[in-house]
Amino acid sequence: MLLFGGTFDPVHPAHLAMAREALALCRADSLILLPAGDPPHREAPGASAEHRLRMLALACAGDPRLRIDPRELRRPGPSYSLLTAREYRDECGEDTPVLLVLGADAAAGLGSWHGARELPGLVHLLVLARPGARFDPLLPERLGWQSAQDVASLLGCAAGRFLQHTGPLMEHSATAVRGALREGGTDEVGLLDPAVLAYIREHGLYRSGSD
Repeated sequence: MLLFGGTFDPVHPAHLAMAREALALCRADSLILLPAGDPPHREAPGASAEHRLRMLALACAGDPRLRIDPRELRRPGPSYSLLTAREYRDECGEDTPVLLVLGADAAAGLGSWHGARELPGLVHLLVLARPGARFDPLLPERLGWQSAQDVASLLGCAAGRFLQHTGPLMEHSATAVRGALREGGTDEVGLLDPAVLAYIREHGLYRSGSD
């Protein structure tokens, strides 16, 4: 089982590229996207939970492998990955491999995550390279994950292993997309899924003073 969390504010091509890279790497049938309700490691999202969920659904509509789980949007309090990992472990049982997929930029902050040292007992960690991200590959080991040589090592047990993978690198970031939307730029905005861009414009998202 592949879990890929994020704020998706808004969802953009790099998000989808990483999701599909993880699917291909693991030869998986599906990947679960988990939009965060109250992300504890960044400022409040620029769009509401309802808008972000709808944009994510529009972006994923053409790919049935991409499934959306809104549980973190509905759970009160900060969207801690630890709580989600516990829930999935309870739901999947103790023997099912569960992989937490992270971009290297997000993984760089793992040391400050709530209950980070408990995560290796619940999930594997699959880190995908991101342009410009400074990620210490020894960090997962310091937190309790064991380094894996390949995906087969991850899929051979339920949790506790770490793999870093360098796949197709995409420069896009939600910060750059939001900035382009505010300033009327076209380079980043033009790469958004057309349905997502139409939704953003219809609802006036990411303008000054919008939600």
